[in-house]
Order: sequence, then C-alpha cells, then structure tokens
Amino acid sequence: MTAMPKFKISRRKFLISSAAVGGGLALGLRLPPFGPEIVRAADGSPEITVWVAIRPDNTTLIRAVRAEMGQGTITGLAQLIAEELDCDWNKVVIEYPTPGQSVARKRAWGDFSTGGSRGVRASNEYVRKGGAAARMMLVQAAANEWKVPASECVAANSVITHKPSGRKTTYGKVAEAAARLDQPKDVPLKDPKTWKIAGKPLKRLDTAGKVNGTMMYGIDVKLPGMLNAAVKDCPVFGGKVKSFDAAQVSGMTGVKKVVQVGDSGVAVIADTWWHAKTALEQLPIVWDEGENAKVSSASIAEILKAGLDAEQAFVGNQAGGDVKAALAGAAKRIEAVYAYPFQNHACMEPMNATVRYTPDKCELWGPTQNGEGAFAQVLEASGLTADKVDVHNVMLGGGFGRRGTYPDDYVRQAVLIAKQMPGTPVKMIWSREEDMAHGRYHPVMQCKLVGGMDASGNLSALHMRLSGQSILAAVRPEVVQAQKGRDPLSFQGVFESGEHSFSYTVPNLLIDHAMRNTHVPPGFWRGVNINQNAVFIECFMDELAEAAGQDALEFRRKLMAKHPRNLGVLNAVAERIGWGKPAPGGVHRGLAHLHCFDSYVAAACEISVKDGNKVKVHRIVAATDPGYAVNPAQIERQVAGSFVYGLSALFFQECTVKDGRIEQTNFHQYDSMRIAQMPKVETILMPTGGTVWGGIGEPTICVAAPAVMNAFYRATGKRIRSVPLKNHGIELV
Repeated sequence: MTAMPKFKISRRKFLISSAAVGGGLALGLRLPPFGPEIVRAADGSPEITVWVAIRPDNTTLIRAVRAEMGQGTITGLAQLIAEELDCDWNKVVIEYPTPGQSVARKRAWGDFSTGGSRGVRASNEYVRKGGAAARMMLVQAAANEWKVPASECVAANSVITHKPSGRKTTYGKVAEAAARLDQPKDVPLKDPKTWKIAGKPLKRLDTAGKVNGTMMYGIDVKLPGMLNAAVKDCPVFGGKVKSFDAAQVSGMTGVKKVVQVGDSGVAVIADTWWHAKTALEQLPIVWDEGENAKVSSASIAEILKAGLDAEQAFVGNQAGGDVKAALAGAAKRIEAVYAYPFQNHACMEPMNATVRYTPDKCELWGPTQNGEGAFAQVLEASGLTADKVDVHNVMLGGGFGRRGTYPDDYVRQAVLIAKQMPGTPVKMIWSREEDMAHGRYHPVMQCKLVGGMDASGNLSALHMRLSGQSILAAVRPEVVQAQKGRDPLSFQGVFESGEHSFSYTVPNLLIDHAMRNTHVPPGFWRGVNINQNAVFIECFMDELAEAAGQDALEFRRKLMAKHPRNLGVLNAVAERIGWGKPAPGGVHRGLAHLHCFDSYVAAACEISVKDGNKVKVHRIVAATDPGYAVNPAQIERQVAGSFVYGLSALFFQECTVKDGRIEQTNFHQYDSMRIAQMPKVETILMPTGGTVWGGIGEPTICVAAPAVMNAFYRATGKRIRSVPLKNHGIELV
C-alpha cells in the first residue's frame, strides 16, 4: 500500500471562510468566555493540543486521523501520544476529527492517508510532540495555580505532583487553564529506553467494540430516512452505458428510482439494499464494451512477454560495471522467467458509502484509508465548496490498499447517486460480485532474470528485467512524468537506495522495467510490488546458489557484507529454524529476505510434501527489524496475519481476464486458506533503533511465498516460477 494518492485540490479551489468554524464543525469550536480562547472538542472538553483533549473526569481524548482497518495503528499512535503525555492509559478514548475540520483549521492534523505501512512510522514524531507539549502545558498550568516553578512538578498517570510540598492535582482539574496557554516551541521527547506505555504489548483499544458488536463499520451506518442503492458498472473496464430500461423494474417492491451513475454505471435506489440488488439484477442494461472486450489473460501475457526482451526499458538500479559484457564473459550463465498475476484485495466488507446531499451540504459516512482523498472526491463530485463538504470515517472491514480512494471509484459513485435524491441519505453497497469485477488489482508482472558466475562460483553480473503494469502511471501519472517515464514503485525491494533498497552487492547490476499497462486498473495491494519482486529475486537467488554448488544461505551471505541489517534478520531466522542441521524426516526448508518500507524482514519455513503436490506448511519463523516496536503484541499479530494474506495469494488467488472482464465473481473462485492450514508462526523482533522508523503491516507478507517456493523445490526437485500454485496442481493441506 505504498504511495497512496496524495490529497488533490479539485477544479474548485478550497474556499475556507469563517463559516467553516462557526457553521457547526464540532472540533475546533472556539469559546472565549474569559481570557484567551479555548478550542473545544465535540463534547466540550478543552483541547490542549490538536492531539489531546482532557475531560473533567480525567478521561483523555486522543485524536486519530489515520484509518483503522484491523492493523492496530490507532492503538499504536495512542500509545505514543499517551507515553509522552504521561496520562492514565485506562482512561484513554479515541476521537476522530474529520478532513473538513482539518481543512478548516489549515490541515491541523496533517496527513489522513493510511497506506505504505506509514500509519505510525510517518507520524510518530509529530504526534509524540503533540502529547509531550500537552503534558508540559498541563504541568505549567498546575505550577501557575500553585505559584511554583514548573521544574518542581512532575506528571504521571494523569496526576501532577509538586515534589517539594507533595501537593497533587489531576489533568482534568487544570485542563481549562492549560488550554489557554501558548504551546511550547521546544518540545523534547523521551528516550525510547524509558518508555512505559509505548513499546509495551498493551491490549488494543478497539477490541471490546468488535467483540460486543457495538463497533460500527461503513456497512452498518444508519441515518434517519435513509434509502439504499445497489450499483453495477460496465463489466469491461473502459466501457460505457449504452441504454437501460428503468420501466422494467420501477414497479418492483421497494424501488424508488433508477439512475445512471457517470458514463459507465447504473444504480437502483430502494428502501432496502436487497430490494435494490434484486431489481438491479433484473434491469435490462445494454453496454458499449468497446475495444477492451477483445482482451484476455493470454493476450496480456504476450504483451508482457515481449517486454522481457524489448530494447527500451526504464533503468531502476545500476551499480556500476557493464552488465552486458559481464554476462557475455561469464563462466556460467543462468536464466529464468517468472510471472505474477492480477489479484483482488477481497476485503470482507465490500465497497460502500453513505451520502446525504443537499445544495448546501454534502456529507459522506464510510470506510476510507485516505480521509482527505475521499474529501477531495466528495468535493469534486458534489460541486460544492470545501466549507460545505465533509467525510466521517468509520471502522474499515478490511482495507489492504483497496480503500485508498482511487479516481472515479466508490466514493464518487456514492455522491453521484445521492445527488439524484437531494436531502435523502443514500447508502450504496457493492455486491460481492461487483467488488470482484471492479477492484483495483495487484499489478500483473513478468520478470526475466539472467545471472553470470565467474569460475569460482561468485555472482559477477545480474540483470533483472521487469515487464508489466505501473500503478503510478494509472493513479499518479505526474510522478511518472517527473521521473521521465519511470515508476519508482515498480522497483520496491530492489531499488538502488531508500526504504526499498536492494539487499545484495553485485559487481555488475542492472534492474529495469519495461512498462506494459493494461486496461485492468492496478492498485496498491497489501505490500504492493514487494510481493512479486521478493519472489523473483529470492527464488532466483536459490537458483543461482544451486548453479554455483553452494548452500543457499551461504551464497546469500557472501553478497550481503555491506547490508548488515538484512544479514541480521536472515541469520536470525536461519538460526531459529535450524538451518544447516538435519531437518526432521520428510521436512524441507526454505528462506527469503527483503528490505522494504524501511524495515528489514526475513522468513524461514519448514514444509512437507505428500504425493508430490500436497503441501503442508508446518512452521514459519519471521524476523523483523523495524527500528522501533511500539506494540510488540500487535507486531506479532500483523506478521501472522500477513502470512495468511501471502500464503493465500501464493496457493489460491488469481484474477484472470476473458472478453475484457474479470472472470472470478466470488470467493468460490477466489479462495483463501483455512485455519487448519495455517502454520505455526514464530516472530523474532529485532528493533535496532536509529533515526528511521520502519513499517509493520506489509513487509513480512512478501517473504512467505519465496521461502515456501524454495522449500518446495528442495522437497520435489520442481522449480515453480509462477503463482498461484493451484495452476500447477499443488494443494495446501
């Protein structure tokens, strides 16, 4: 989920006036009864900083603007703020500002986007400072009341103590006074070695609501007088509506209206979603499918295959030397071609949004990974000014990059539908079939790798040619243009530097990309391009090691002397799995590693294979060096969860194209692994500190597949170079 589309101002410029504050935006409402103004939260509690408000009963309201979709980001951010605030963790409550409120306050809360495993790592510093500043202001307010120096006061567990006299007060009692103080400019942060709340395996703040059923997801939203809508878009991407006969369903039970949605969709609005869906299924629609109706998986594969040997490609990584000459003069040359398919995010909660539109106000309630991106889409689709638009984010029933508000997607659809029923809230829900047919898919990619060995079995040259889609060309073309035709995200995990840098030192190295875009829209599928790149490079490293007659681990180690953190996690999983020692009878091992999202990750697995095709994954050991571990328990769960996603993709998941449309319609054709198939996962956390914070939610997903594929070769002698494994008759048991 890297590089979520940035917040764009639409053709209508944001027009922020004083009415935006005075017009009912609860957060940021200023009430100046006496002295300096106080900004109050929705319940009237005084705001200390934009991240913290304190109730009189000592409850701490911690603001969160990143999306929560099961990964635990909100709890992690709250821990960081609470740590610096020194508040009572048992009395922490989460409050969500809206993008409209943020815009009205000159983007007070910063970036709302949640993707690229950036929720904690990209905002940790400023949210920590928000908590620390609030603590300093509360302490100063108490010191002012006691007429003592603030340096004589300490805070802990939402209580302030004057050390010389022993006097005490609570945050709640001094919050009003603290809210009137100027925020300090110099805000020192704690040494992570002293953390008492952050860095600890605390329980998540959202667990109770999920267990007792009070948690509200987008699909649960109910507003007075609300209607429901089911929508169907042209099944061929790029196609349009030619005609539809609304009269055929207008008299059906519950149907209120049949409307066109943009150029390519039709929706039925009814009293219940089931009535809307039933009528939509019977609605006669004629599509103009266009030239894309001729496209198939086979034709796409041929286009990508041609790119593997094309003369023109965009260079992504060249570390000196002459690759062409080095390969020509190599003592041994090894070549392989790998392939990776389209894949759907398959969130358990399908796309949905509820919108109430009037000529004076348009509000959306729904799940989104990018509140500001959704805000911009509502702004554009409604045609209103920014002070008349807002987005209320609710819990996401899965995201994985899908709810990143791509252009012309579900948010825009929901607004266009509601505009045709002014004053009436309309909840639009996609059917599972619509969700499968209109995803934003993991990019399809092929890869040709050529390695050259010297006479001593050392890797002297490597050429890695990617051929396939560019996500940024579809959603952020200005980035590709600025990069003179290159999509830097295509090189995740094999880039020349930065958060996704290549983990090996090769004397002659060239990694390039022949961009071959299709009509099937690509998207940021959890982990994004590290998934295929890890398979390509880590499986090929095993092939090279075998060609050199060397152990796969030792072969890698020789190329990693200048990559100590990569080597650290690789050595950790190798030691834990028992690499180099005899495995139990019938058990075979594989390993893989990568640097991605500024984290260093590795996995080693043990599998057995029965009848040549029935695979049992017994155990996966995973090591992660993310720099810092805010909640170790959540990290362990994220690692295990990432393997569910990664192994499901490896064994089962593929979206194919026939007659220009996606063939898979539901989970019976797009399967996921079962609980009984889940291996034992052992997580090794290796936070080494430093100035860079790494991500958690996505990195380890990529190393599961190549580790298992490498183990499968050792078990069977069969080298698999394309996924899913079901296409090769391989089963997960």
